[in-house]
This record gives sequence, structure tokens and C-alpha cells, in this order.
Amino acid sequence: MSDDKNQQLAAIITAHQRELLDGWLSGLMSRMIRRDKTAEAELRQQAERFLVLLAQALQKADNGDIESAAWDDARHMLTEISQARVRQGFSSIETASFIFSLKEPLFAYLRSEMAGDPVGLTEATASTSTLFDRLGLFTIEVYQKAREQVILRQQQELLELSTPVVQLWAGVLALPLIGTLDSARTQVVMESLLQKIVDTGAEIAIIDITGVPTVDTLVAQHLLKTIAAARLMGADCIISGIRPQIAQTIVHLGVNLEDVVTKPTLADAFVVALKRTGASITSGTSPR
Repeated sequence: MSDDKNQQLAAIITAHQRELLDGWLSGLMSRMIRRDKTAEAELRQQAERFLVLLAQALQKADNGDIESAAWDDARHMLTEISQARVRQGFSSIETASFIFSLKEPLFAYLRSEMAGDPVGLTEATASTSTLFDRLGLFTIEVYQKAREQVILRQQQELLELSTPVVQLWAGVLALPLIGTLDSARTQVVMESLLQKIVDTGAEIAIIDITGVPTVDTLVAQHLLKTIAAARLMGADCIISGIRPQIAQTIVHLGVNLEDVVTKPTLADAFVVALKRTGASITSGTSPR
């Protein structure tokens, strides 16, 4: 967009700001799924502020590059809006509509102001459309990046929740694993276990793989790395939940678990852990 067209568009926005705002909000409200007075008031404040920043950017800019310094304030505001809408549960289309909904009322004023210059009107409409397409795509890009960050954070939280380390006894920890054990989850498992060892001073850690569907070479390597890390922290590990199929798989894979104590059930591993810590459980008789 040329400097003259920028100035012309800025002048139209400034001269008809109130009318543009009403037309813009009308389009935005019709697309809103969540209708309440608080949301409408916030939307009006955002629209008023953006119109001012848009006019300022157009007055400063000498081309249609929205990455230039002239657009810093406008981009910053669109970034804030896009990131907020991710947290509020809006879709990317709803977010981009904040920009695209301004096209129609703005085009109406362009047609009115430039009715006697059809060639200039065509050029101004095309350049304005291109500008708003870039701004709309910018909001989608920011939205997608923010959404990806939210998803990654949620995945991390789910990993942490799916790998709880519990203290069974003084000096004895248990780490029940359920589901696939991949590299990312192994890192979380290792960090959780090592931190719990530090917090409790545990001597024994039972890693229960009853809920792990399959054990391949990669899973076995992950287990060995976790065991090695725990040993460096002064805690021995016992693997429980070794089913016959898993035992055969480990043998066929040639994984060396000779120096690791393994038990078929968590209860069996717990008995071994108690013996190593010098504790024991005796069954009492119920009173007659």
C-alpha cells in the first residue's frame, strides 16, 4: 500500500471512527458465540483501541509491511488479543474475525469517499484488503503458536500426573508406570523419581511395569537409564510386574537385567524392599 493510500485510509478511519466502530462491532457481535455484557464491553474497548492504533500505524507507515516499526503497537495489541483468546477457548477463525469483520464497514466508507474515482477505489480496495489479510493471518499465526504452547504445557502436566512417585514405607518408594514409555515420558519419570529420592532419602525404589503394555529395546533402555540414575542418587531399584510375555521379550532382545532385582508383582517387590531396609510386616489375629 502506497504512502498516499495509507494516509487516505487513515483519514477515513479518523473521520468516521465512531460509525466504523458501530459497524465493526455489529459484525463482531453477530459472530460471537459467547454473548454477555462483560465480553461485549471488553470487545468494544479492544475495537476502539485498535482503530486508534491502526490509524496511527497507517500515518507512520510508508508501505504495506506490517512487520515494520510503524506497526509495533498494533502488532503488540493483536498478539495480546490472540493469546488471550487461546486461554478463553476461542477458535483461530473467531480470533481472526476481529480483523476481518472490519473490512466490510471500511469498504463502505471507501466507496462513499471515492465514488468519483472508480480506478482509485479499485486500487484502494485491493490494497486495503491485502493489508487486512496480512493482519488477519498474523493473528492466526500468533494464535497457533500460543495454542501449541498450551498443548505442550498440558502434555507435560499429563505426563507428570501419569507418573506419580509414592512412598510405600520409610525408605521405600514405588513408581507405577501405565502406558507407553517413550523418551519424553522417561525424562519425566527420571526427574520425578530422583526428586522424590532427594526429598525422602529413600534407599529402595520399586518400578512397577504391570501397566506397560509392551517392552521393546527402547523401553528396556529407558528403564536401565532410570535405574542407573537412581543408583547414582544412592537408591537401589526393583522392577516389578514382569509378566511371562515380557520376560520372554527381554530375553529375546538380549537386554541385560542380571544386576537388577525383578519380581512378578508389586507385593513381592515390596517384601524384598522391606527386608533390605530391615523392616517386616507381621499379620495380627483379630480379637475374639
